[in-house]
Amino acid sequence: MDTILNRSSVSYFMLLEFSEVRDLQIIHFFIFLTLYMTTVIGNLLIIFSIIFDHHLHTPMYFFLINLAAMDIGSISVTIPKSMVNSLLNTRLISYSGCVAQVFFLLFFIGSDFALLTLMAHDRYVAICNPLRYEAIMNKVACVEMVASGWISGLLYAVIHTASTFAISFCSNVVGQYFCKIPQLLKLSCSDLYLVEIGVLVVSVSIVLGCFIFIIVTYVQIFTTVLRMPSVQGRQKAFSTCLPHLIVVSTFVFTGIFAYLMPNSNSASDLGLAFAVIYSVVPPMMNPLIYSLRNKEIKVALWKMLNLKDSSKASLSKLHP
Repeated sequence: MDTILNRSSVSYFMLLEFSEVRDLQIIHFFIFLTLYMTTVIGNLLIIFSIIFDHHLHTPMYFFLINLAAMDIGSISVTIPKSMVNSLLNTRLISYSGCVAQVFFLLFFIGSDFALLTLMAHDRYVAICNPLRYEAIMNKVACVEMVASGWISGLLYAVIHTASTFAISFCSNVVGQYFCKIPQLLKLSCSDLYLVEIGVLVVSVSIVLGCFIFIIVTYVQIFTTVLRMPSVQGRQKAFSTCLPHLIVVSTFVFTGIFAYLMPNSNSASDLGLAFAVIYSVVPPMMNPLIYSLRNKEIKVALWKMLNLKDSSKASLSKLHP
């Protein structure tokens, strides 16, 4: 039951549940568990296959390791809590837990998009300026670029979290299965929510600017690729560019549907579906996209799995 609350008295929030039927809650738990484990294992396979294959110790794959780590982080912020709530038949999340959920989700999403923008620049230098690639994308430069991505995500999360939870809440019932900023702003009792709306507008403008930068970069990349005389060279260039472009598109368009669609009560089921797609699909699909489109990743994965099988066989011979 909704009650009028002061910010100082809010100690917990009530999240949106997927179903009130106990059997459906258990089914939801196992579905989310399967999706979560698939995502985590897929991204860990990408990380370890790159670490163990020295041929992949290049800037592009260094960025990919960080992207996989961010994907694990972002899905771990929302899905496990929803699973626990379904298993325990509860809707509660503490005030501090909601703050932490907003902060870490924004941190990983902000860092993720900053890194995707940097990866577009990396592909541009590699294809459009290959002779200077090693000089421009040296080890120090790559570390600095990734660090800037993580720091950008941190600043993004701090600003949004601070402006969101500076408001007073008239209700503690959140119309989403995790603490989502637009839903929290609907609970505001004061005009301070306008500050966060202003911050959101600025953030959307920055994201739009980065997306335009990525599009312009890929126009230049594809123009260069199509001029290549070698068919093999064009295929190799496309194999490294298309996965990144698909990941960016998935990330941006699911985010648009999840955050810019109307937050009306009648559209709660649709909003819930889009929120699940946004929080689950990009981190789950990234390993699949990169492994299917990139021969080097597939070779590294195969070598790593074969190495494990060989190690087990050797141990079995030593200890029959």
